[in-house]
Amino acid sequence: MTSPALRVVVLDDDPDVAAYTGTVLERRAGCEVVVLHDASDIAATLARFDPDVVVTDIEMPGMSGLELAGVLREQAPEVGVVVMTAHVSVEYAVGALRQRADEFLTKPVAGGQLVDVVRRLGERRRAAVAARPVVLAVGAHPDDVEIGAGGILAAHRAAGDQVVILTLSRGARGGDAGDREGESLAAAGLIGARLVLEDQPDTQIPVAGPTLEIVERVVTEVRPTVVYTHSANDRHQDHRAVHDATMVATRGIGTVACFQSPSATVDYRPNRFVTIDGHLDTKLAMLACFASQAGIRDYLEPDFVRSTARYWSRFGTGRTVEPLEIVRDTGGIGGARATPAAGPGPA
Repeated sequence: MTSPALRVVVLDDDPDVAAYTGTVLERRAGCEVVVLHDASDIAATLARFDPDVVVTDIEMPGMSGLELAGVLREQAPEVGVVVMTAHVSVEYAVGALRQRADEFLTKPVAGGQLVDVVRRLGERRRAAVAARPVVLAVGAHPDDVEIGAGGILAAHRAAGDQVVILTLSRGARGGDAGDREGESLAAAGLIGARLVLEDQPDTQIPVAGPTLEIVERVVTEVRPTVVYTHSANDRHQDHRAVHDATMVATRGIGTVACFQSPSATVDYRPNRFVTIDGHLDTKLAMLACFASQAGIRDYLEPDFVRSTARYWSRFGTGRTVEPLEIVRDTGGIGGARATPAAGPGPA
């Protein structure tokens, strides 16, 4: 089977250079290319595009190429980083090495050299990603996954796991859909997760038809080893619909668990308690991305989130915990310590 095209982000503030670099990679290497002229949108691009390689100029407005290399090593450590410059200097070369860039190329870069470097780094990244567990979190609306399992997903990323967030609607009933898309991308970018954002009708997400097809398509594409989604014990019909569709689509996945939503009923009965000590601040930062919901939903307020995590710790081993209802478990929950309940979970 033919491997999918390598995905490459090209950053250069010179439109001609950026266009030339992108064209070489598209035509000669068969790459899928996104061209940016500064790094202001890099977090959202990482979440939306999931690149294998980033090719960047050093001297750009705002964040320099060397600064960008450092950010990429924090947010997307396997991504290949190629730094280019027209001004050769020992200072630049040392700076690139300190930021752990993979290649330092001098402009004008020969097309063949660029293609060879990108192919090598892209294939290396694909091999590294293939060796990591894949976590899929499925939610109905923007911020659902982050509220229910944001700390758990941060723990997975800290453990080196791939994280994919599938959100079935853009939450148009809760605010401007464009704003909520940007917020979702920013939250995913904070932990280096990939975001798949669909456009099912808010408050009218169907169980079957397109919803099931979307979840099945993503499951087939990413082949997750662990799946998190809504509980069936929930007042919101969208949450129940996503739960039912996910249960069907992940019938062949060994580990599936359900997180708690603010609309969960008293029948939500967790039987696994995942310690998120060290990841609560990351969860709060993810939730802070959803600025359009500030003042509308009190369960997004930091004190509420901290109190909820502290409450569930009475059943776990740490000071802050996220609860789960386990559907199936063959291991890999949480990326951190997860404490089983001694008996049926509390109402």
